[in-house]
Amino acid sequence: MNSNRKRLAFLGGICISGVFCYLAFRGLQVEQMLQSLSRIQLEYVLAGMLVYALAMVVIALRWQFLLQAVKLVPLRALFQLVAIGYMGNNVYPLRAGDGLRIVLLRRNHQVPLVRATTIVVLERAFDGCVMIAFVLIGLLVIDLQSSEVEAIVRLAAPAFAAAMLLALFLAAKPDLLRAVVAPLSKLLPGRLGIGLRRLSEEVIAGLQGLRNPLHFLGAALSSFTTWAIEAGVYWVVMLAFSIRLDDAYAVSLLICGVLNLAGIIPASPGQVGVNEFITVTILTALGVPAALAGIYAIVAHITIWLPGVLGGLFFLLRQGLSWADIGRAGEMEGAT
Repeated sequence: MNSNRKRLAFLGGICISGVFCYLAFRGLQVEQMLQSLSRIQLEYVLAGMLVYALAMVVIALRWQFLLQAVKLVPLRALFQLVAIGYMGNNVYPLRAGDGLRIVLLRRNHQVPLVRATTIVVLERAFDGCVMIAFVLIGLLVIDLQSSEVEAIVRLAAPAFAAAMLLALFLAAKPDLLRAVVAPLSKLLPGRLGIGLRRLSEEVIAGLQGLRNPLHFLGAALSSFTTWAIEAGVYWVVMLAFSIRLDDAYAVSLLICGVLNLAGIIPASPGQVGVNEFITVTILTALGVPAALAGIYAIVAHITIWLPGVLGGLFFLLRQGLSWADIGRAGEMEGAT
């Protein structure tokens, strides 16, 4: 992606985030928000950050399960790459963090680029399916009427479910992909045809983890576990503000699920504005005062955002990389 397109994408994301920030905080009284902030119990916020760090460890374990069929990479190394990826996604446009961890996985552990990219895409499919489950659980437990939540779920759920079904189908029937690619490759000039066949074989290899029942089960269980832990962060931050809701953890599952499904909205890095709007919408619909919901949304977002950014920056520097390397990874991610 050239610099002009990157700049336009970045500015477009900032504008989208600005709109959502306006929708989230319009009409809220700053004085009331600051008053709510003055009553915060910081020890819960710090605990939430530690809980989030634990979720990052489990997400690295999920990555290890999916990678095992390609190469066994130590969990410690994967955790560092996960932190770097989270940092890149949270501070740089175009999900540069995903591209960066793919590049580092190839550089540090010789995992082929297309196989690593296939696995990262597969991770997104797992995440989407878990988020759909969280939203359904939340809506079954609590009584929430929100057209905004329904719109996000209707838009995102079919895409993630279709991606997972397609991945499972291709993993189970690799020869079908070969049968489709073979005649197409013959229509292309020599090198392009060979390249297409090689690409399809790399994709098939990247999906190999789904064909091993133990690897698939490990990836599925760790997916639910890591996001259940992250949902716990939202619950812990509720305790920081003494927000008492019936079925508070189910509310946290719902917030976590909808926020991550909303990741398809091309907002600024870290989904600034989008996260706040969704959180405020859900909490106010459940009777939480708007000013309290607004400041909670900001603090919860920081609690999720800060550990990954600080940890990722630390590990990035230990890898001997610079800030500019994130931008180049963003270009690679956009190209893939």
